Parts: sequence; C-alpha cells; structure tokens
Amino acid sequence: MPAAIHIRQPSLTLRAGPRAMARLREHGLQASDVHIIPGAAGGPKGLGIQGLDFAVFGEFLPQAPQVRSLVGASIGAWRMASVCMPDPIAGLKRLSELYTSMSFPKGLSLAEVTRLCRDMLDALLAEQDANILSNPHYRLNVMVNRTHGQLQHDSRGRVALGLAAVISNNLLGRRRLAKHFDRLIAHDPRQAPPLAGRDAFANEHLALNLDNLRPALLASGSIPLVMLGVKDIPGAGPGTYRDGGLLDYHLDLPYQTGGIVLYPHFTDRVVPGWFDKSLPWRHGSHSRLQDVLLLAPSKDYLASLPHGKLPDRSDFRRYLGDDAGRARYWQHAMAESQRMGDEFLELVANGKLAERLQPLR
Repeated sequence: MPAAIHIRQPSLTLRAGPRAMARLREHGLQASDVHIIPGAAGGPKGLGIQGLDFAVFGEFLPQAPQVRSLVGASIGAWRMASVCMPDPIAGLKRLSELYTSMSFPKGLSLAEVTRLCRDMLDALLAEQDANILSNPHYRLNVMVNRTHGQLQHDSRGRVALGLAAVISNNLLGRRRLAKHFDRLIAHDPRQAPPLAGRDAFANEHLALNLDNLRPALLASGSIPLVMLGVKDIPGAGPGTYRDGGLLDYHLDLPYQTGGIVLYPHFTDRVVPGWFDKSLPWRHGSHSRLQDVLLLAPSKDYLASLPHGKLPDRSDFRRYLGDDAGRARYWQHAMAESQRMGDEFLELVANGKLAERLQPLR
C-alpha cells in the first residue's frame, strides 16, 4: 500500500475587522501598512505565541521601519516593553526565560509574590529603561487601572469584597465598572496614545519617564489577590494601581490609525475585560476593531500541544513542586510556536493571507 500522506493542519486562525478585511483583500498586507500592535493580558499565554512575536517583530516589521504604537496590558505590556529594547528578539527571549524560571511555592504572601515579580521586572529591564523610552521605531503604551472602593486596599478580605462588587456590577453592565476603575494610559511622551474617542471610563494619560516606567509596568501586571497594588505611581497622583487587564483584558479599544492594527493574540476572540471571560455574549466592538488583523493559534494547533492548550497561570498549580516539568512544557510550547510565525511569513510572502481571512467576532 502507498504510504499515507500527512498534511499538517494550519497553525493560524486569521480574523479581520470589516475595514481591515476590505483593505487586505484588495491590497494584501505589507509591513508599511502596520501602525499599531496590541499585546493582551493573559499571563503565560503570551509565551505561547512567542514564535509569532519573533516573526512579526524580528522579520516582518523591520521590512519597513517606521514609528509604530505598541499598546499592552499586563504581560502584554511586558512583551511590548521587551520589543522596545535595542534587540526585540533578545528582549522577548529574556522575558520568556525569566518568566519560565519563576517559582511560586505554596503559601507565599501577596508581598512575597509582588517582590518576586518586581525582581523579575528589574532583571528584564536591566538598565534598558532609557533605551525603551528612546526607541526610534516604537512608542510604548501601558494600560493600568486606578482602583476605587475596597480595591484600594491590600488586605485579602477587603479586596475580595471589592472584587465581588465588581463582578456583580459587571453582570449588570460593563459601564458600571466605572465606579471601580479609572483607566490610566502610561505612554511614550513623544506620541499620544493612538486611541480616539471616549467610553464609559475616565481616561487619564501619564507621560512615561525613568521614574515611572517600572512602577507602571509592575502595576499593569498586578493581579488582585495575587499581588499587592502599586501605590502612587510617580506623576499619576495618589492611588492604588492594578492590572490593566481588569478593564482592558484583550484591548477592545477605539484604535485610531490610517493603516492596520496587527494583533498577535492567543485566542481568536476579543474579550473586553477580565470579568467578561465567562460571559460569551461580551465580545469586542466591530466599530472599535474595524482595522484589526488578528493572528491566533488554530484549534488544531492547540490540540497538538501538551494539555491541549497554551501555557497559562493554572500551570503553576498543575506543576506545583515540579518547576522543571512546567519549564519543559512551556519550552516545548514556545518551540512549537515557531510554526505560527513561519506560517504568517509564508502567507504574507505568497500573497495568500487574504484567502484565509475570517470575520473578527
């Protein structure tokens, strides 16, 4: 009998907003089209698309050097800060190495987890702060939330009460979260955030500098009940600042651009806020996301990975006491993600990207 022919299934799902869809079908995609790149919150999931980041920032965008805005929340902000280093690939590799080597033994206090994460951030930036803020091609935007009510405090009981109120209000309507959060966009002072219009939330802008870059990045990843809030970010005024993904989990934002918002993401769905994860009827706005081209792992690709998923924070529990086993799993997932990067570059090169586009849901 002839040998069976094995056809590897596509590793990428490509979704586009209506305006991006029309543009890409008519003109295809060139690096010069890309003006904005978002990076979502999601913990270790950001490591699981490392190969896609390598392709986008290491090979594709350098084909047309120009000023671009990077918008990140939580791990997405740390990814984007890594990209702003002189060598973006080295920065992304350093982030993955540091994150993979993290260890959280059972029973750590909020203060101890916060210290470990601050130490990781310090090791990641390693005197690169000035280079990040002077990058010739990238302008960093970091999403942070100033909290109100019980979320201003750090005791587990008060934070838990605050989160219960947030969850209840979010079920009644996302707009009700305005009583709990003010959105702070800490941005490169050379360019305003690439966002147009307002929504239900107070938007405050903070010019990044050497004094507040690290506090802003730490705050953007400070998950309630996991880490302490960051107090009084320099230049932002008094307050307790927490994870940018609480309000802007997948960055469903009113992007303002004359080109494409290229979005390497770990899922093909845009979830507005962290508290919307379990609400399937909450999804990104077509009007806000109409210029977005979203690149995400396909279902077949995810099924091929250990545990059938990207790395995520649950792995710290799954591999409790076996950090070496978790590291092997994450390293395998990162190595496999090169397939997504290769596939993206091939689709751009052969002009077949438009044939694979699906509507962004």
